Amino acid sequence: MVDLVAFGIAAALTGIFVVLHFANGTEWEANPDISQEILEKRAAAVPETSFPEPMNRSIGGGGGAVAIEGGAETGDDGELEEAEPEEQSPAEMPEDEVEYHEIELAKQGETIEVASNETILDTAEDEGFDLPYACRQGQCVSCAGHIEDGPAEDHVIHYEQETFTDEEIEEGYTLTCVAYPIADFTLETGEAP
Repeated sequence: MVDLVAFGIAAALTGIFVVLHFANGTEWEANPDISQEILEKRAAAVPETSFPEPMNRSIGGGGGAVAIEGGAETGDDGELEEAEPEEQSPAEMPEDEVEYHEIELAKQGETIEVASNETILDTAEDEGFDLPYACRQGQCVSCAGHIEDGPAEDHVIHYEQETFTDEEIEEGYTLTCVAYPIADFTLETGEAP
């Protein structure tokens, strides 16, 4: 049978050791929060990607394999070929070269003035219009519109548009998220081929 006196002494000694241990503490301290400066250094070290917005939530891009900018392609004979220089975005246009164009939003019955270094979608949103969009990178047709006056390339510059064929652009279709105006025109928003 169990000796109650011995059991009581063992329980009391265990309790004393536990109390003394917690009284001294573990002297463990939590690490300080990561500063904004460290976060910015980490973000700068990760190459940018051109993935659509929904997959581009992590620092520096969507992860996965990333092509290094300014690299070279391998030709059929195994020799390296020079990479083509990337086209400069109209958004990087110097302020003294910016022109303003009037774009009539036919369905909204309004006309907006868009700078040649801003996209139609961004300017329309700034003016209070709720135009459709999804990826904002020219990779879907959510923001598509139709220019009634002819080929889209006569009226806008598409920067990194990956959706429409040359024939569709010739028919006047445009993606407002990557379309920078170069002329005045009328736009039917929410129209896709």
